[in-house]
Amino acid sequence: MAKIEDYDVVIVGSGPGGYVAAVKAAQLDMKVACIEKESRLGGVCLNVGCIPSKALLDSSEYFHLAKDQFAAHGIKTGRVSLDLATMMGRKEKVVQELTDNVKRLLEGHKIEIIHGTASLAGPDRVAIKPHSAGGKKAAKMEVQAKAIILATGSEPVPMPDLDFDGRQVISSTEALKLDKVPKHLGIVGGGYIGLELGSVWLRLGAKVTVIEMLPKIATGLDGQVGRKLQRVLKRQGIDFKLQTKVTGAKVSSSSVKVSLETKKGIENLTCSPLLVSVGRRPLTRGLGVEDMAIATDPDTGHLVVDSAYRTSVPSIHAIGDLVPGPMLAHKASAEGIAAVECIAGKAGEVNYDAVPAVIYTWPEVASVGLTEEQARDRKIPYCTGTYPFAGAGRARCMGETEGFVKVIAHQKTDRLLGVHIIGPRAADMIAECVLAIEFGAGSEDIARTIHGHPTFAEALQEAAMVAQKCSIYAS
Repeated sequence: MAKIEDYDVVIVGSGPGGYVAAVKAAQLDMKVACIEKESRLGGVCLNVGCIPSKALLDSSEYFHLAKDQFAAHGIKTGRVSLDLATMMGRKEKVVQELTDNVKRLLEGHKIEIIHGTASLAGPDRVAIKPHSAGGKKAAKMEVQAKAIILATGSEPVPMPDLDFDGRQVISSTEALKLDKVPKHLGIVGGGYIGLELGSVWLRLGAKVTVIEMLPKIATGLDGQVGRKLQRVLKRQGIDFKLQTKVTGAKVSSSSVKVSLETKKGIENLTCSPLLVSVGRRPLTRGLGVEDMAIATDPDTGHLVVDSAYRTSVPSIHAIGDLVPGPMLAHKASAEGIAAVECIAGKAGEVNYDAVPAVIYTWPEVASVGLTEEQARDRKIPYCTGTYPFAGAGRARCMGETEGFVKVIAHQKTDRLLGVHIIGPRAADMIAECVLAIEFGAGSEDIARTIHGHPTFAEALQEAAMVAQKCSIYAS
């Protein structure tokens, strides 16, 4: 086995957690290597997750606007048709450009990039099976490091007795690569991945049915926002089968016949394909976690880490989807920076109360902090303030009046507890709210901050003003 030089930090995985951690380590003058098993850098997010899905969401939204909305603005387009191959090509170009940017970023910081499959060989060693080059079998190698960061991300969870086949039973990866618009797309799971991909194919002409075991979709959302989202998506054409369980499926070459257990009894649904989007699990297969006796959560498979992201083997750290918390790219990036800072002896940490979440349907949904239900369960005295986008001049000008902003503040201290937005530009508006929570601001701070006019963000200011009326500071 060939052996190469030692490093200060070796990072396994080049997704948003891994590559950000690598750059941070290089900026702290560490000698860094980043190991990636795929031919392209960027991990799930850049290659088969966040980026390609948002590229298709944007393209499908343009198609929908041209077909159904431009006329209201006095824009006559004639018959609008879809060139799916071009749309997919554009998506691939966006992905390629961003993955190339990651490569240049790492190379610019003099980070060693090693393409190969990694496994732990000791508390300070990683064995690597490099990719074959030019048809020649590459020799295995081993690297040594003072610290190792595992950042291998997650993978889709299949349903019991219904494995992914990549054709009729698909994961989100295949749903981003379909070469034709499905006549009827079935989706198991009403979370953000299923809703986003359902929105893409609905806009492009598919019939979409979402099957969800629970009585509501997007269960992590504030209840008021979740109910609004469901009504809007249903109005757009998505058929929801809630409190419905998949009890079996028969797969043929042309379709999937799904058996459903509903409140009314047994039903059958025939679709093609069936997207299974019931969650994701930490991707630790082949890493050697068991051989190293690294502690894991028996229920979720997450690696157990302390506040410095150290596993039960102190020299081995873990971040991102491998550890508890929301499976979000920006959360992984924040943890990557914090883990490296801790390795360097600095005070690295992540404020998990200020991690935003976004669903890129249209209207968009964005949130940060506590929901109203969480505040109630914790017996926190709170005030809420809501304001509809229908009251915002900018929203009226654009014809995007669906949705509202909801502000939740502590009744006694006025400190901001959470903000939830459903509406246009919600994904961008939430940044102001994250900053406010990070700095311990109150609803009064947002209410007194001058917002540009006319903007969507004025709805946030108005919601904060409404929240003020119920606090103890209200006159």
